[in-house]
Amino acid sequence: MIIKKYQRYLITTYFNHFIIISILFLCLAFILNLFEESKFFDNHETASYYPFLLALLNIPSVLFELFPFIFLITTKFFYIYLNDKNEFEILKNNGINNIKILSILSILSISIGIIILIFYYTFSSNLKSHYYNIKKGFSDQSEYLAVVNGSGLWIKEEIGATINIIHAKKFKENLIEKITITQTNSNFKIPNTIIAEKANISKKLWKLINVEIIDYKGLSKKYSNFDYKSSFNGEIIANLFSNLNSLNLYQLYELSENYSKIGYSTTNVVVHINKLYSMPFFFLLMTLLGFLIMVKFKFIKTKFFTIVIGVIVSVIVYYINYFSSIFGANETLPIGLSIWLPHLILLLICSTVMVRINEL
Repeated sequence: MIIKKYQRYLITTYFNHFIIISILFLCLAFILNLFEESKFFDNHETASYYPFLLALLNIPSVLFELFPFIFLITTKFFYIYLNDKNEFEILKNNGINNIKILSILSILSISIGIIILIFYYTFSSNLKSHYYNIKKGFSDQSEYLAVVNGSGLWIKEEIGATINIIHAKKFKENLIEKITITQTNSNFKIPNTIIAEKANISKKLWKLINVEIIDYKGLSKKYSNFDYKSSFNGEIIANLFSNLNSLNLYQLYELSENYSKIGYSTTNVVVHINKLYSMPFFFLLMTLLGFLIMVKFKFIKTKFFTIVIGVIVSVIVYYINYFSSIFGANETLPIGLSIWLPHLILLLICSTVMVRINEL
């Protein structure tokens, strides 16, 4: 397909505005994040470059969340740029109406969206993973470790001079099953093993049921109930796995499979995956919305009002998506519907206006 001169011009103009707006958002987010990281390190004696390093690692992930609104603002500034130069009139006189312009922007935005999802998100999630790993080293909880893999839930925690390595084959909310707790010292000597059928972990004092304790001499004792004092409870463990934006698509699918194997809810992971897949379509809708607002409301001619209207629309769209995703996470609505319903509503709104766009 041969790209015509006017198409190349519109694509270049839009893309240039997209890059500029993205850089502005990136700089603003970096400054705000730098203040936040500097505050975090107030109570830590570290090299001065750490706040800058963590801010740099975190910013790509923050920018990914802002992309829908970057597309909205970009489209508005693109419209103002062409309108100030009276190029819409020139295009119309040459048979290029609003529908044709919007078609070009739509194809461009969804193409950029797919590239962002496949390449940029993988890049940002890897940096986010490094961000969490570095920051965890300065956390008061750095002596703890929790992970889920195909064999179940694994937890390592240090309580005093004792190192506890906990393995549970099943984990669902505040209940774990088929538990093995290996207790040892810092030299990994004098091991003590606790085996339990299940445990209630709603509190940090775990209630173990049908317990067998084997000491380092191999002597065994059995208990119907046994209390184990941990640094974790069900809520804390669940929160440890909530940083899904540090995982790429492959890792998300792998985590979902591992959750299923241990009986843990995959709802949050599935919601996150659906959000990611909906992003290119979301970018498209924000582009349509930005263009239609500018065409419909002719009084928006200054950059100031463009930003104000853009912020208002962005906030409204954000909260619609936010509350809808909560319904999905709580399983009040089917997951797919909770993610795609706000997009369908936006599509209907845009379609209603697009019917008469060439008359505006």
